[in-house]
Amino acid sequence: MTDKVQKKNKVQKKNKVQKKNKVQKKNKVQKKNKKISLIFLAILSIFISVYVAGNYYVGLRFFQSLTNLIEPYSLLYWTCYSLLATSFFASRLGKRFYPGYVNDLISVTGDYWLAAIYYSFLMWIVMDILHHLTNLIFPTTQIIQYPSFYWGFLVLSLVFLLLIYGTWNANNPQVVHYDITIKKRVQNLSEIHAVMVSDIHLGLVVDNDRLDAMVSRINELDPDIVILAGDIIDEDVRFFANNKMPEILKKLRSRYGVYAVLGNHEYIGGNSELAIEYLQQAGINVLVDQCMKINNQFYIIGRDDRMAGRMFGKARLELSSLIEEIDNNLPIILLDHQPVNLEEGQRNGVDLQLSGHTHNGQFFPNNLIAKHIFENSWGYLRKGEYQIVVSSGFGTWGPPIRIGSHSEITDLTIYFEK
Repeated sequence: MTDKVQKKNKVQKKNKVQKKNKVQKKNKVQKKNKKISLIFLAILSIFISVYVAGNYYVGLRFFQSLTNLIEPYSLLYWTCYSLLATSFFASRLGKRFYPGYVNDLISVTGDYWLAAIYYSFLMWIVMDILHHLTNLIFPTTQIIQYPSFYWGFLVLSLVFLLLIYGTWNANNPQVVHYDITIKKRVQNLSEIHAVMVSDIHLGLVVDNDRLDAMVSRINELDPDIVILAGDIIDEDVRFFANNKMPEILKKLRSRYGVYAVLGNHEYIGGNSELAIEYLQQAGINVLVDQCMKINNQFYIIGRDDRMAGRMFGKARLELSSLIEEIDNNLPIILLDHQPVNLEEGQRNGVDLQLSGHTHNGQFFPNNLIAKHIFENSWGYLRKGEYQIVVSSGFGTWGPPIRIGSHSEITDLTIYFEK
């Protein structure tokens, strides 16, 4: 009887401990999620504040330059300007409540407005600096009236030309080739031909026509393996499915198959599980913290995106745990959407990492900033036997333009030591 009581007490004690641990774990996750939410709100508040201030500054400069044309219609000018300035946010709300052609048009307008206001802001800042420097150097001379119609027209013309060029550049992807050598011997295999595409951002801008062109271009390269390195879908999984994009992706052809990882945008869209389901329907092997041995000759490891932890408190597995049971004598190719903490791949014996995410800044001068944020923001980097290739991406986020970077398909010939 005493033994039964003791056994019962032990079970009850164990259950209490387990219950307590569950509660503590749940509280910890809730605290982490709350912290993430607060950080997100803080970043969003800063972004909106900067956005509003920047839009007002640009609107004021154009108003001052074009006063003679605008002044009788000042209210109309500021009303139209405000509608354009809020179109980016209005379309995001409209997508949820009033989806359709009109909202799609507002969405594209808002995306282009982001680029237009960005370059207008930079140009007016440069103009202001030059104007003040001129006044310092020639304090008693008013050489050129500022601001004036001519300055306003100059800025508008330059921005317009940049948007045209940027749109053309974004819609004409390049094939960028790399020769990679991995110092490991592989039985009956001297090389593989891989094609990687990242940051396609399939949706309203990168539509079926561009996707079909991309698939055809990849198939023309006749790869042994195809890699999709994250941000395949631009948040809206329903749009991706309703427009039958999985059926187009299904046309991808390669000897060893198509392998993909998720990016931050699949998580931002809030339907990552649905994204995986549709991608798998397209015949794509989606690796979420998984390792696959391909033809008993090399490994493909796909890591979950870091955004999973930030959005849902779902910490991805450590790289060391993903590779602990694999044969390190075979080549290890890692797919990780965001090229951060590169020392982790090097420390764990990864031979080649394939990433995207950066867009190489997408707009000048953001590409210069990206170089200081990421150890490798674009292209090839070698650290000992560890090598990484970062793609600038096929599609675009937000404004469908590229200036100072290009859209690309990454073509890789990977040689193995004979």
